[in-house]
Amino acid sequence: MRIKILGSAAGGGFPQWNCACPNCRRLRDGSLRGRSRTQTQLAVTSDNQSWYLIGASPDLRQQIVSCLELAPETGTPSSPITAVFLPSADVDAVMGLLHLREFQAFLVFATPAVQQILKEENHIFRVLERAKPPVAWFSLPFPGQPGRAGANDLRFNAVPTGGEFPDYVSDELRGTLPAEQAVVGFILEQSGKRAFIAPSLSGRRPEWKTWAESSDLVLIDGTFWSDDELIHTGRSKKTARQIGHIPLSGPDGLLAQYPKSARGRKVLLHINNTNPILDEESAEHRAVLDAGFEIAYDGMEFDL
Repeated sequence: MRIKILGSAAGGGFPQWNCACPNCRRLRDGSLRGRSRTQTQLAVTSDNQSWYLIGASPDLRQQIVSCLELAPETGTPSSPITAVFLPSADVDAVMGLLHLREFQAFLVFATPAVQQILKEENHIFRVLERAKPPVAWFSLPFPGQPGRAGANDLRFNAVPTGGEFPDYVSDELRGTLPAEQAVVGFILEQSGKRAFIAPSLSGRRPEWKTWAESSDLVLIDGTFWSDDELIHTGRSKKTARQIGHIPLSGPDGLLAQYPKSARGRKVLLHINNTNPILDEESAEHRAVLDAGFEIAYDGMEFDL
């Protein structure tokens, strides 16, 4: 199993186009030691032939073009992308589907609730039906249910991570949808190796610790350093936890809660432009490295 990080930032990327926070301003003027990042997007393969996307970011076209392994081979009519796994109905997780409307059939795996949101409340996604055969939608399996991608031995399951449905979902529909289907992480397993992928982690459900503890690779929510980060930088009036992300710091933050007995590599993903860990000379950057975490960047790759 190979996992490629095509994008590692939270919504808006880094620098964010309309943000003048210290990180974005300093990256633009060259005074910040760090690198730019596109919005979080993963690509997975188990045979180096078929590729599966985790999420569908707004930056997806650029990310695909930048990855030669996702390009069609000479003489073939389509890309090796065969499936997309959606973690939520959030704009940053689904808008890239519109980049995939160019008459290629593929599979989309999402919870029934996310499918209902996209297909009933957002008719724009009907553009995917132009392919012959049209894009096919399937429900994500949860632990205990069989889940297999293609004809190989890559197995996958969805894990509820405690998030909420996007604000654009109507109150009428929201009231009918199961809360545990709003935001999910993924368990990928092949040949005795396991990866746990959770770019959005609210911290409201403790099960994530079990999966983190038992996985060989953990790609996990590194969105915010502190709970009041957006308030402090003037980007929002909400805390990190209020919008569904456990912060890294603090006595009940991710660094403190992460299982001490976890054996696998642990990599922070989905990093917001305001997060001080993006500054490679900051104390916060050093703190996460000292805690044994890696910080994801565009182009990072893992082999399991």
